[in-house]
Amino acid sequence: MLSGIVATAAALLLSALLTALLRAPVKRLGVLDRRRRRAVPLSGGAAVVLATGLVAAAGDAAGVAPLGGGVGRLPAAAGGVYVLGLAVDLWRLRWWVPVAGTAVAAVLVVPYGETGVVGGLLATAWIVAVTAAFRGLDHADGLAGAVGVVTAFGVAACAAFELMDGIALLLSVLAAALAGFLLHNWHPARASLGAGGALFAGFVIASAAVFVRAGQGIAAGAGVLFALTAVVCADAVLVVLARRLARWPLTRGRPDHLGHRLRRLGLAPRAVTVLLGAGALGGVLVGVCAHTGRVSWGAVGWVAAVAAVVVLALVRLPVTPVFRPRQRTATTSSQVTGQLRVRNG
Repeated sequence: MLSGIVATAAALLLSALLTALLRAPVKRLGVLDRRRRRAVPLSGGAAVVLATGLVAAAGDAAGVAPLGGGVGRLPAAAGGVYVLGLAVDLWRLRWWVPVAGTAVAAVLVVPYGETGVVGGLLATAWIVAVTAAFRGLDHADGLAGAVGVVTAFGVAACAAFELMDGIALLLSVLAAALAGFLLHNWHPARASLGAGGALFAGFVIASAAVFVRAGQGIAAGAGVLFALTAVVCADAVLVVLARRLARWPLTRGRPDHLGHRLRRLGLAPRAVTVLLGAGALGGVLVGVCAHTGRVSWGAVGWVAAVAAVVVLALVRLPVTPVFRPRQRTATTSSQVTGQLRVRNG
């Protein structure tokens, strides 16, 4: 117990310190969040990865909470996912590259001995989907950090109930590292996770949740996994459904996430983060209680019903129009032509 508290405190302080120290050099290197109007360095991802890896490795080496049991592959695979995400931040790789890389990493960590072949394939697909969806939360200040902290602590609680000390420590350390990063990512953000940090956090959370629920039935496991990641799943479903209805390409960016739509309703940036963080907390509490047998499976159904109502209520909400490159060029050319006519006239 004491060692876990020390580890989480160390991860929080180390992550907060590294995020601050890496801001200036990362900014000079030009590794910035391109989606923002002001320069926000992507130092948070490196800080979270380093803090999580160093503290978890120290705990494993000291024998305080050895990962073991095949879980030892998880940090290494997550590190590979982070490197892939960093490449996306630097070079704008095609959308399928991080998806394929995450799938390969997921195949390497899924415990097929407990899940079976069919369950393992479903778990791999779920890990890839949740990892990609978690990256989508990084569009707003504090959102990915807040949801990640809550979800990671929830998975850690489930692991502790199953006496999986290694996974419990790893997820607690990740939650603390995200909390340390959140000190710099709260609106207005001074640092961001980037694709690398978001993919790393999502991959660790999703993979660890699969380890915790492995061997306990596909249907029951799916319910708990959904409740633990309710906000992440609702955001992904909303984006896919909205883009299909609007006949917009799924892989082309658009301000149509949960956070964007809540902002369109008039909520302040911090209010959006608090509201979705509270929603994530509600889902996590239900997921943990269902996993430990303290509530019936009907509670998971209520979480799914609330998520469905939110998605259906927001899917038709207008979003800020985003012009395609050709449209933008045509509009600009017509405006220039009009200005020239006025001047010549």
